Amino acid sequence: MGFYPQPNDWSCGPFALKHALVALGRMVDENDIARRAKTHWWSGTDEIGLARAARAYGAELELFRRRSAERARRDLIAALRERLPVLLCVDGWGHWITVLGCARDQFVIVDSNADPVLDIAPWPRLRRRWVYRDTDYDPDDPPELYDGCIVRPTNRVPMRATFSVARVRHLRHARNRDLAEHWDEYLGDLLAICRPRDQRMVAPLSMAEFLRRHGDLIVSRVVYWHGDVTTAHVSRLLRNFRFVAERYGLVIPNAVARRAIADLAILATMWAVATRGIGSLYGAGE
Repeated sequence: MGFYPQPNDWSCGPFALKHALVALGRMVDENDIARRAKTHWWSGTDEIGLARAARAYGAELELFRRRSAERARRDLIAALRERLPVLLCVDGWGHWITVLGCARDQFVIVDSNADPVLDIAPWPRLRRRWVYRDTDYDPDDPPELYDGCIVRPTNRVPMRATFSVARVRHLRHARNRDLAEHWDEYLGDLLAICRPRDQRMVAPLSMAEFLRRHGDLIVSRVVYWHGDVTTAHVSRLLRNFRFVAERYGLVIPNAVARRAIADLAILATMWAVATRGIGSLYGAGE
């Protein structure tokens, strides 16, 4: 359920909504969204179906239409500054994409019909894809339409992701493909270890500070006991956890720091076994 391409030509709507919900800290499978939205292979998904699915996951779609490119750009930026993801109907009303952030007219988009799906689109390129010229209304001088949906949670959400242009460039590297594709797995495990930052917490540890204090211990123990995984391998896994945690502002309460050490060491060990295998142990596996 991470950031990976859609498997067919008609499931862009469920993928776009899934990516928006992930930005709001909600992990939902695109197949469940398609079922709720009543997605069809011959017609895809319209905004009514997406709105119905969004309500099932605690969000509302605020549909909007603008007839001015500049007004559409301003309203899009205003929503993104609220850290609200926006679904855009693009490519002649034939495709849905998700916009997650912006900086200086550079927009972070998730396009499930591309590979990699995460991209950075300058405003002129995004505008060309977004605009729909309604020739049915006036074939000689068609009006320009810009349609989209702001995804707004119905209840207060404790965390929202921040996808900056720089961080998305990092995710787009081929070496980080596994992180992007398994984003939801990282987030799900982190939510069992960390908490969203809260003003009532007393001196919580950011993931960066936690790993500065305890990362070497975790890495050394996993490498020692597994034997066939390197320090670089485990360190990279921990950096992935840090990257995801920082996008959502997740922290570790001081009171559970010792448990978090154990949790991350266990996760890293299971990952080492999954990637590098393991021989027989205490008679098991012979």
